[in-house]
Amino acid sequence: MLLLAAAFLVAFVLLLYMVSPLISPKPLALPGAHVVVTGGSSGIGKCVAIECYKQGAFITLVARNEVVLCISVDLSQDYNHVENVIKQAQEKLGPVDMLVNCAGMSIPGKFEDLEVSSFERLMSINYLGSVYPSRAVITTMKERRVGRIVFVSSQAGQVGLFGYTAYSPSKFALRGLAEALQMEVKPYNVYVTVAYPPDTDTPGFAEENKTKPLETRLISETTSVCKPEQVAKQIVKDAIQGNFNSSLGSDGYMLSSLTCGMAPVTSITEGLQQVVTMGLFRIIALFYLGSFDNIVRRCMVQRAKSEGADKTA
Repeated sequence: MLLLAAAFLVAFVLLLYMVSPLISPKPLALPGAHVVVTGGSSGIGKCVAIECYKQGAFITLVARNEVVLCISVDLSQDYNHVENVIKQAQEKLGPVDMLVNCAGMSIPGKFEDLEVSSFERLMSINYLGSVYPSRAVITTMKERRVGRIVFVSSQAGQVGLFGYTAYSPSKFALRGLAEALQMEVKPYNVYVTVAYPPDTDTPGFAEENKTKPLETRLISETTSVCKPEQVAKQIVKDAIQGNFNSSLGSDGYMLSSLTCGMAPVTSITEGLQQVVTMGLFRIIALFYLGSFDNIVRRCMVQRAKSEGADKTA
């Protein structure tokens, strides 16, 4: 009886959500649209820009390194400067239809080994570097009743891992921003997407690997490294559809279901999948967490043995 009652309750809640007049956004047509990509001079951002260009969009790249109609700016320093940059782009190519916030970086390291300035820098670049451009375009999007805003987080923005005590919080913050912002702008036909890419073969990832602690590197090696073109295609596809969540691969799907919390869904099917898979995915997640803990423990023991051998030598 309890199972039957639970099933009816779930069905009732999902039915209420299904009949909401605000669900199922109309796909954004990219041909002729103005797409602004931050961090677009390399990596995922560059591939997102190329993918949108292939689909007929007009592209503005906002990055620290100059490439094509590219406006060079440090997104994390001054909101007024960022706002002026966005105005320049809109004067040349029209109102922004889609903003993709790709600018970001990682500084891996143990919590006690990282400089305090590293925490400040990552929060500034990864979080405020997305807040400022979004703030600059949101009013026009609401007025026009059309728009997409994409925040590129990370799988490390879904689960905290060894070595990412500075990086993970800055990416987790994007999720909170996205949920709150989506509730504000959804009635205006503006939709927010949060992307959670896995380790991706980019210049930033190569730079990060130079200073990764052994534990972080071993944990990262439990999954494969994706191509930025593959990640970019998925992000663009989900943004066009107005999907709140954008993930890649089986691990990405599992993490998104496990961490859905109070996140909005775009379809009744998505909501049902989350309800059905949550228990099974939690069991699998416990296995992953156990294996990660074992990696950390083995590294600690090995390091202690090495230090002991050095003292006796």
